[in-house]
Amino acid sequence: MKVRQLGLVGVLLALGTLLTTGGTANATLDLQKKAKATGFQATSCLYCHNEKLPKKGAVTHNNRGQWLLTEKDKRKAKEVDVAWLKDYVEQK
Repeated sequence: MKVRQLGLVGVLLALGTLLTTGGTANATLDLQKKAKATGFQATSCLYCHNEKLPKKGAVTHNNRGQWLLTEKDKRKAKEVDVAWLKDYVEQK
């Protein structure tokens, strides 16, 4: 009986973690398309990420991507807005 309860607790903890962290910073092709349409050189995921094709849960961001996430938090926005990139200053 205790093993079954521990298994259930483990499943519930895993599910809770997925639900609370799953949508925090998911880039989409729509974001890339919007960035390109706005005039930014977003030709691939590497524009904001360190991976050519980021996988959910295993994503790292370059300076631009980190900046966008910081802006999202500062502005208390639900998701990133590529229009913010007009305020981004490229680091040398």
